[in-house]
Amino acid sequence: MFTFMLLGAMVLALSYVFLLDYFKAQPTEYVRAFVRGRPVREGVGISFYYLKHRTTIVVVPTTSIDMSFVFNEQTRTFQAVTIQGQFTYRIANPRRASEILNYSIDPRRRSHVSDDPQRLQGRITSVIQMETRRRVQDLSLEEVLRGVAQIAADVRTSIDSEDLLSPMGVQILSIYFTGASPKPEVAKALEAEYRESLLRRADEAIYARRAAAVAEEGKIKESELNTQIALEQERERLIRLEGANAQAEAEHRGKALELEAEYRGRATETELGAYQAVDPRKVLALAMRDIGQNAGRVGNLNITSEMLADLLTTQADA
Repeated sequence: MFTFMLLGAMVLALSYVFLLDYFKAQPTEYVRAFVRGRPVREGVGISFYYLKHRTTIVVVPTTSIDMSFVFNEQTRTFQAVTIQGQFTYRIANPRRASEILNYSIDPRRRSHVSDDPQRLQGRITSVIQMETRRRVQDLSLEEVLRGVAQIAADVRTSIDSEDLLSPMGVQILSIYFTGASPKPEVAKALEAEYRESLLRRADEAIYARRAAAVAEEGKIKESELNTQIALEQERERLIRLEGANAQAEAEHRGKALELEAEYRGRATETELGAYQAVDPRKVLALAMRDIGQNAGRVGNLNITSEMLADLLTTQADA
């Protein structure tokens, strides 16, 4: 009897050995263990023993995950545009995510038994595409091409403010649009238009430089002309001043000569007045005497017989 009991215990122990297993989660994994449909333990990075035949293990990653996307949209002007980008997300509420999606794993392979985790990425991508489409449809092609960064920021703000991903337990960390491109033929047309605008702006810059040079040259010539006019005006003023000075000097010189002549005339009249009462012959004799006294200064002198007779008569009378 005891032997049978011992054998039964050994069989039971061996069965537990083969049915019992050990699970250890990573620090970035949120784990929930279910026994017969009821959660018995959960947490991040936990480890435990479990019975393989009746335990279901759910593992939800809590790390950030990068996902790329390509959207084919249509602008307000009915132009097709392709938007490429990337978003980063994390499961902020793993319990909620495990309630709406199947995150059960095969403990031996440590892989999920369904494709629900991949479907979560598809749902996130759909939400981002929906918000992107709302904005692209309100913009022209040129506005989309120029404002991809702003569109991405607006999409991120809208998703966060409206809690569009909270029901899935997901938090968006970042959204980037790496580029937006139209159809090849439209791109060529835009390139040609842009190239023409660059050439036009280059021509305008050249014309502006030439106009500025002409205007500057005109200012220089105007300045030179004003300087020349000012110099001529100053020269005219100097000439007038010199003329006035010369005229004044001549007037003063003329007045001086007039005064000098007047004084000489008066002196001569005074001198001659002294001889008015004297006999003319005596005056003539005095003149001849003065001539004789200054004979060295006289070149030629003609004395007629009449003058000599008068002079002799005057001397005899004296």
